[in-house]
Amino acid sequence: MYDVLILGAGASGLMCVSELATCKDLKVGMIDANLHIGAKIKISGGGKCNITNTKVSEDNYLGDEKFVSSVLSRFTKDELLEFLQVNSLKPVIRKNRYYFCEKSSDEIISIFKRLTKNVSYFLGEDILHVEKKDDLFFIKTSKKTYSTRNLVVATGGVSYKTLGASDIGLKIASGFGIEVTDFTPALVGLTLQKDQFWMKELSGISAEVEIEVDGKRLSEEMLFAHRGISGPVVLSASLYWKKGNMYINFLPAQNINNLIKNSKKNISSVLNLPKRLSKGLLEALHVEDKPCNRLSKDELQNLQAVHKYAFSPAGNFGFTKAEVSRGGVRTDELDTDSMMSKKVKRLYFIGEVVDVTGELGGYNFQWAFSSGVVCSRHIKNKIF
Repeated sequence: MYDVLILGAGASGLMCVSELATCKDLKVGMIDANLHIGAKIKISGGGKCNITNTKVSEDNYLGDEKFVSSVLSRFTKDELLEFLQVNSLKPVIRKNRYYFCEKSSDEIISIFKRLTKNVSYFLGEDILHVEKKDDLFFIKTSKKTYSTRNLVVATGGVSYKTLGASDIGLKIASGFGIEVTDFTPALVGLTLQKDQFWMKELSGISAEVEIEVDGKRLSEEMLFAHRGISGPVVLSASLYWKKGNMYINFLPAQNINNLIKNSKKNISSVLNLPKRLSKGLLEALHVEDKPCNRLSKDELQNLQAVHKYAFSPAGNFGFTKAEVSRGGVRTDELDTDSMMSKKVKRLYFIGEVVDVTGELGGYNFQWAFSSGVVCSRHIKNKIF
């Protein structure tokens, strides 16, 4: 029998178990379907793991703002960076905002391995069923059955099925009468309606744009792909889009009227965009590519849409291409001070399995680490 068992050896589970491992009197175990810990950490960020961001707040997440703010405030970005520094990892900053491991994600995984060397790992075991009898939880896996006083569910979402991802966390919650929101793909490319098929002809081209969706404004690179649109800004926009229009500003740092004013050059030449994009966009806006000083009143009006091009995606690329899963255990079912279920004592949910999803850029790892620490500290304080 264990004092604490953690289901899932991803970011949230590893941070949680690392904190618990400091208490040598605790018998702690971790179960995961993979043969190695930190499988998703290892491949994230091109193998260098985008750990967190220079600016982190509840505004970067889809979820209950008060709940998110409370959890993030208990283990902040600065505290995470201090934790890494104490453990001899100094992340590098890219694009002035993203923190990555300098060499590879193995740097952070090795920290967790070292901190949890006294933890019992049960790897390569699928979690089949969880139940509670009297004061103990019983976890049946593909190999055996374990018992524990405290159970932490850190099983993540359903993206990356090749890494053993599953919806077992939602099944566990539902089995205890805890309400959940079904998983849907998030941080994923978007497919196009017929009116936007012109974008498919631009496959491989990228541009810095601003996207407005559901009251959010997001700025970064958009990539045109054969299936639709992708790139960092689109992945973040997909988090907030459910249905209806979103808007693209193709020239967020400039004003189209200033660019064309008194110019005798063709419009495609004055737009600070890749040539193929300029021509495709003008065609979509029904504006002839001709000298700026020869534009008609209607064409001038149509050209304004370069700052607010409206379109409604047909859908997304699906879970096979999604970075994370949106949805999870509802936050109103959890105590914000502990991540413990309000209905089932000593049953905790942390990380991606919770209905909180961050934008692209290290926000989901920050959430995983913060929620893991909040959970572990509560368990330690309660036991000791």
